[in-house]
Amino acid sequence: MNAKELIKNLPDYQCQQNLDMLNIKHIEMDHRLLKENSLFVCIKGYTVDGHQFAEAAVENGATVIVAEKELDVSVPVVIVPDTSRALAHLANNFYDHPSSKLKVIGVTGTNGKTSVTNIIDEIHHYAKQKTAIIGTIQMVIDGESHPVKNTTPDSLFLQKNLHQMVEKKIDVATMEVSSHALDLGRVHGVDFDIAVFTNLSQDHLDYHQTMENYLFAKSLLFSQLGNTLKHERPKYAVINQDDEHAEFLNRVTAQPVLTYGVQNKASFQAVNVELMANGVSFIMKTPKGNVPIKSKLMGMFSVYNLLAAATAAYASGIELDIIQHVLNNTTGVKGRFQPVEHKQDFGVIIDYAHTPDSLENVLSTIKRFCAGNIRVVVGCGGDRDRRKRPLMAEVACQYADQAIFTSDNPRSESSQAIIDDMVEGLKHNNYQTILDREEAIKQAIEQANDKDVVLIAGKGHETYQIVGDKVLDFDDEQVAIKYLN
Repeated sequence: MNAKELIKNLPDYQCQQNLDMLNIKHIEMDHRLLKENSLFVCIKGYTVDGHQFAEAAVENGATVIVAEKELDVSVPVVIVPDTSRALAHLANNFYDHPSSKLKVIGVTGTNGKTSVTNIIDEIHHYAKQKTAIIGTIQMVIDGESHPVKNTTPDSLFLQKNLHQMVEKKIDVATMEVSSHALDLGRVHGVDFDIAVFTNLSQDHLDYHQTMENYLFAKSLLFSQLGNTLKHERPKYAVINQDDEHAEFLNRVTAQPVLTYGVQNKASFQAVNVELMANGVSFIMKTPKGNVPIKSKLMGMFSVYNLLAAATAAYASGIELDIIQHVLNNTTGVKGRFQPVEHKQDFGVIIDYAHTPDSLENVLSTIKRFCAGNIRVVVGCGGDRDRRKRPLMAEVACQYADQAIFTSDNPRSESSQAIIDDMVEGLKHNNYQTILDREEAIKQAIEQANDKDVVLIAGKGHETYQIVGDKVLDFDDEQVAIKYLN
């Protein structure tokens, strides 16, 4: 693509050199990935400033550099006020606005994003549509899996892969959209068709500082659906009517709103809910009649996840009989209320619950069917919101008969210091601390009696443990199986 044509839509830029004869074949923000005839965008990260690698970028093939200041290099430099914003525009333009050529569904909220996106994807796949999904665990394009670094990747990664989805004739892409991504502008340029809100509870306050800031970041997905009401390509906001922030999100979007819930009247409402040891059942009231649901997924949180996915699929034009079939047959996602198969007379469940709200949801679900004692293994991540640590400990001790506090991705912090934060001021005494996570899981399994349930919480699908700057192999499921056998 011609360099001058590529940058012409940037609203504010300066460039003294002639770009007419330069052809750009690649865009990169990592100088190590550059090839010949590339445009390099200097991004200021938390720990590294891309401007420091301008000379290396030229050596590796950059013929144009986009920066926030003048650079002493031998190639043209395009100066912009904000390279992160510019990158979103450039990537969207370079890959020819890919999100306008397929349906994009974004799911945001504190809990349930992974489950909801996967169920939405299942519904569309069962409806004979070609699907793609971008999530915490992985990105899958028409059945082919690719790793991802963040819950929502950067704008360049997104546009490049949305373009790949268009080339593979994907019909619908479903994406987890984190509050960080919204706040940092990683999804700028993505033309969402449907935005889904699951819930909001305390998390990520190390980044957002306040719940108000956290809510504002989430609301951006709905306000950025746009102000134009187009009949040829309608957009929808899907909102959890039972969440206390529902009315606020309803106000921030100009698009039609579909709601779901259990307690309050909603477009899709679950009534006659039954929570069982082997799943949930309810009647789903919809704009087109009542639909009976009997799902293998467990817990009230699963009812909400199923409703959210059903409402989004309905907004996407999927027939109710298809939605019903998938809701009745989905088996969920690895690491989300995942039973570990074994031959003992007690249960072992692995779940990603890493917020006070999600841990309470999971433990209260187990409490409904556990005939023995509940034992929970849980910790808190290092270099993350310290304010939720005592809340996690309180929930664990309140809902479980025995809690073991242990490490969970301590990163640069001391595991002992994290646990000290958890137990500070804790009035319960039904807990013990075991710093080594494998030993904690071993102890919980060895202490379990018939009819007990052991919950291993916090890491779910993750197959690693971050200690210092090292990423170590660690899989809760495999460790549990080792000691169960």
